[in-house]
Amino acid sequence: MTSQVQPVLPGSPPSGIKAMLLRDLGMAVVVSALAAVVIVLTVGRPETLHEQLVYSLCIGVPGYALVDLVRLRFWPELRGRPGPWLAMSGVMLATAPLAHWVGMHLGATVFGHRLPSLPDYPSQERISMILFTFIGFMLMTLMVEHRERLRRAERAHGEARLRAETIERQALQSQLQLLQAQIEPHMLFNTLANLQGLIALDPARANTMLDQLIQYLRATLGASRSASTTLEAEFAAMQAYLGLMGVRMGARLGYRLELPEDLRKLRVPPMLLQPLVENAIRHGLEPKIEGGEIRISAHAQGGMLELQVSDTGLGLARKPGSAGGGVGLATTRERLRVLYGGRASIELAPAQPHGALARLILPLETA
Repeated sequence: MTSQVQPVLPGSPPSGIKAMLLRDLGMAVVVSALAAVVIVLTVGRPETLHEQLVYSLCIGVPGYALVDLVRLRFWPELRGRPGPWLAMSGVMLATAPLAHWVGMHLGATVFGHRLPSLPDYPSQERISMILFTFIGFMLMTLMVEHRERLRRAERAHGEARLRAETIERQALQSQLQLLQAQIEPHMLFNTLANLQGLIALDPARANTMLDQLIQYLRATLGASRSASTTLEAEFAAMQAYLGLMGVRMGARLGYRLELPEDLRKLRVPPMLLQPLVENAIRHGLEPKIEGGEIRISAHAQGGMLELQVSDTGLGLARKPGSAGGGVGLATTRERLRVLYGGRASIELAPAQPHGALARLILPLETA
């Protein structure tokens, strides 16, 4: 519930004001009970505690209800300025004797006590108690305002953090689009250059490469510009990409894709797997004379999705379990941090019996 209350005309209470009033009266009950204990300890008559509790509650709760209602209705913008606080002090000063008079009569009705008439009511003891009531109203109002300032600050902090996260997501999306805009022409240039050479030397292989390029572009161009895609589409993009790389590397590249049927419609951020696959080919399989195999798999457990990209290449030069990775993996790791916070992770580790294993874990999201 927000602590900012918009001013309204009398007779038309704003929505939520009743809940705020009841919340504040809970504190008034506690403060009134503590005031009764202080009074009993001061006068040294602990046997009158139950009576003093009733009187204190009868004075403090209805009295502060009036003060707080005025505060909520007509002084919603108290921010430490002297004017409103002076006005509220006047309200509390006027309410204190009325609350004491009404509360004493309510308590006397409960216990059957007799009270003096209004002309005989003022006395040094009662004036002291009225002053004590005024101080109690002031303390309760200060506590409520302090609590609401804290809530306003927390809300402002939360809104600022949300804006920062939104800006960060937008910046990351722009970074991804810029990276994609840089990767696609570079990849197209290399592929077209290979096609140019293959057309004269091996037309059949050139035709296969052209088919794989068309499939890859069909699978990735739309998905890379969307906020999310399905796991089925992501695997289809990797199938086309590996088919394209397979034309280039020939028998040196083998690959397997394992996607369970019940996971095909899960939503994932686009282009998550490609940096992992590119990393496996560039650093694991291409430098290896005999090449090797890439295996991409997915499985779900405990509300989490785990994607694995393993290869039988040269392996890692770093320690097991380190974060590692180049620019592509760093970008993927940053995307996961912004999109999922601490709920997602990515890790590189040695594969068995040799090679590298990339594990990507993120929350399940259905279509």
